[in-house]
Amino acid sequence: QVHLVESGGGSVQAGGSLRLSCAASANTLFKYYMAWFRQAPGKEREAVAGINRIDITDYAESVKGRFAISKDENTLYLQMNSLNTEDTAMYYCAAAPYGGSWLSASEYNYWGQGTQVTVSS
Repeated sequence: QVHLVESGGGSVQAGGSLRLSCAASANTLFKYYMAWFRQAPGKEREAVAGINRIDITDYAESVKGRFAISKDENTLYLQMNSLNTEDTAMYYCAAAPYGGSWLSASEYNYWGQGTQVTVSS
């Protein structure tokens, strides 16, 4: 059984930083492709960053150069720098079997409950 629990969200001013964490059940980060998604009110859920078992990473264009995804044995991280108001959303970590498109939410079988990030101007 896969369990994912996010933490680290909060309120920050534009230009600030936050680090999100996602605690995963044992072996999840090795068995699955891991990603961070976000969803703002009234918008589709979108992929933000992904990482595979050998630490090859993918990023959405909107966050390249500002966000960094990483992991250790059982925790997935998202370091977010230079935040702006458009980054305000609920952030989710998710796990998918290998072989699909990392950008597609439908590929992910397991989701955390989310952590809210609010960026004010």
